[in-house]
Amino acid sequence: MINTVGRRKAAIARVYVTQGDGNITVNNRDFKDYFPQSHITDKITAPLQVAGVEGIYNIKVNVKGGGFKGQAEAVRMGIARALVKLNEEFRKPLKDQKFLTRDARVVERKKYGKPKARKSFQFSKR
Repeated sequence: MINTVGRRKAAIARVYVTQGDGNITVNNRDFKDYFPQSHITDKITAPLQVAGVEGIYNIKVNVKGGGFKGQAEAVRMGIARALVKLNEEFRKPLKDQKFLTRDARVVERKKYGKPKARKSFQFSKR
């Protein structure tokens, strides 16, 4: 059993990979039930397709924090890291697709005297 961590924005995904028949569960639910949108499910299976190991490993994921997009990208990063732990030859194709890169962009904090991080109230000259 291999376990790794993937992060994106405020989401943290703990990924456990074992030999099996290709089941992917996210928070004890099938990943297609947890992420119903097709473009999001494609993000999760992308590292498996790039490495060419679909249907070989069972993947169990615990994910918390953030929204569905951040969670999906955190899961993708965790799966990619686990595949590299399993076989070092997967590193180059996964790195070329930027699945191993931690995207550090997070929400900027709100500043005092402003309604949001950068937005200002309407300026009145008189």
